[in-house]
Amino acid sequence: MIWPFDQFTSPRSPSRGTIETIYGMIVTQAREPAFYQNLGVEDTVNGRFEMIVLHLWMVLRRARENSENLAFAQTLFDHFCSDLDANLREMGVGDLAVPKRMQKFGEAFYGRSAAYDRAMADEDDPRGAMTKTLCRNVLNGFGMDKAKLLEGYVEETLAKLGRVDAAALRSGRFSFPAAPSVN
Repeated sequence: MIWPFDQFTSPRSPSRGTIETIYGMIVTQAREPAFYQNLGVEDTVNGRFEMIVLHLWMVLRRARENSENLAFAQTLFDHFCSDLDANLREMGVGDLAVPKRMQKFGEAFYGRSAAYDRAMADEDDPRGAMTKTLCRNVLNGFGMDKAKLLEGYVEETLAKLGRVDAAALRSGRFSFPAAPSVN
């Protein structure tokens, strides 16, 4: 028997399991020890949040380039928000405080995303603009040399994601490059 609701499921809407897998890929990459040990990202809740936001931004940036991926991008973002909500509750944040914290996380995500998008759009010096933005947001204003390495990683990641077609992105058939190391 054919499931009667298949007609309402868009082939461009990945399953919950696929979204969880892709989000898991983002979180796993964001937690890669090299970012913290080699590049000076603080191994704190805030540092990890910054790295998750950076990786999520890169995937969503690629997704937004193709109108077939807009539903996917929204579902992935929604999963990110659900994960943050669940983590707050696990950390013992009370039910009344969660919405306020979520609003701050949302503002932080949109602020970072806008800053990264502006840096990429800087016609005079996109690499320099991104390096400064990464230094300010991810490295708390310290370590321009390490921010340059992180910028190189972002550039490599965006290029690699740029070679992934819409269907492969939605299905999680992509990978991130290795985290940079300091020589």
